[in-house]
Amino acid sequence: VQLQASGGGLVQAGGSLRLSCAASGLTFSNYAMGWFRQAPGKEREFVAAISWTGGSTYYADSVKGRFTIFRDNAKNTVYLQMNSLKPEDTAVYYCAAATMIGGEYDYWGQGTQVTVSS
Repeated sequence: VQLQASGGGLVQAGGSLRLSCAASGLTFSNYAMGWFRQAPGKEREFVAAISWTGGSTYYADSVKGRFTIFRDNAKNTVYLQMNSLKPEDTAVYYCAAATMIGGEYDYWGQGTQVTVSS
């Protein structure tokens, strides 16, 4: 199983980025997908999750209203649209796959760096 995250970069505060996570080696539509992030010196934290069909989504309070998670099962890809970025969003962002939303995540991607300058 491979989860390949991409789309990170350097952006100014108030800007936008879209992260992608391409999955292979698993039946993508059978997995809930999540995004997590880890800032320097901090623990990894939950950002957003989406159910198998995309019908249910969940967000951390810190990103609600600014970030949107969505998926394209035909492309085996999950996305994280990040708008109104803040310096505190700076972190390495990871995608992960779970057999059920709210459950333990079985597979993790390698991470993509997001840096928001003030």
